[in-house]
Amino acid sequence: MLTLTLKGLEQDGLVTRTMYPTIPPRVDYELTELGRKLIVPLKALSKWARENRPAILAAREAFRRRGQHGSPRPRFTVPK
Repeated sequence: MLTLTLKGLEQDGLVTRTMYPTIPPRVDYELTELGRKLIVPLKALSKWARENRPAILAAREAFRRRGQHGSPRPRFTVPK
């Protein structure tokens, strides 16, 4: 899974891959300029997630409880 993720990041131009012909093989990955431009927005997203975690967990718990005790919203039914 990690390999697929790294290949995708390389394909998108976010990282570069350098392979060294050693035993065992060595591969280095480095952020490109485009990848480095993601650092600031990712830090902002991380901060938002930390600040809003209690509200997210409360919403999940409320959703779980509605599912156990009947949802106030109508459920989708498949027409016959």
